[in-house]
Amino acid sequence: MDHYKSLYKWMIIPMIFMQFGIFGDYWGEFVQKAWSVHVHYWTGTIWYLYLIIQPYYATHGKLEKHRTNGIIGMFLAGGVCITAFSMLFRDITNANDAAEFSDNFGPFEPWFFIGVAAVEIVMILAFGYAVIMSIIKRKSLEDHAWWLITTVFLIMMPALGRGIQNVYVGLNAKHWPHIDIMLPMYFTQVLIIGMILLAAWKYKKLKHPATYLAVLVNVYTCFLEPLGRSPAVEAFLRAVIKD
Repeated sequence: MDHYKSLYKWMIIPMIFMQFGIFGDYWGEFVQKAWSVHVHYWTGTIWYLYLIIQPYYATHGKLEKHRTNGIIGMFLAGGVCITAFSMLFRDITNANDAAEFSDNFGPFEPWFFIGVAAVEIVMILAFGYAVIMSIIKRKSLEDHAWWLITTVFLIMMPALGRGIQNVYVGLNAKHWPHIDIMLPMYFTQVLIIGMILLAAWKYKKLKHPATYLAVLVNVYTCFLEPLGRSPAVEAFLRAVIKD
């Protein structure tokens, strides 16, 4: 575990990326945000903080604190999953509003929000699976640590993607509503996959199953548009997610 001694410092980087992405959207409309949004934002943010603190405790002689926080962290991970699932109805609501008030949404057509729901479900399930695998592999410290590290990259897209997309739309506002909203999304996925591979290379985990999962989930996200335009996918999501 010695090569993880500086991991806590490196985990600050994805934390910054996540906060950059969500900063304007969350803090800019703080008062207007629903209670569920606040709960999800803070559970997600605290989870990222845990992934900075826990490696520090584990590699700096504070194993007792690491174990105690680990138990609390598993509870927190459940909160991240549940609050994320509970917010999927917003995507359906946005899709309905985009269909009814298309002038207000411009390039954001109903298919976009349906696609967001389709990829977010997979992200949440993958996040939960990675956390469970970290528990199963808790006696193998290398595997335990890496499964947890990759959770950062499994749930980064919604926050970072929104931030990059907002910047892109702002820079191209004069072309509204004729803006390619998927271009910044593809850029986001390339950025996240790049971070995954860089981290995996640094810690010699390029062939680890957690790395494969994180990369596959982010590649899957690149199919947001065809998923959102699929009548079968939309019918399924509307059947299971009620707005």
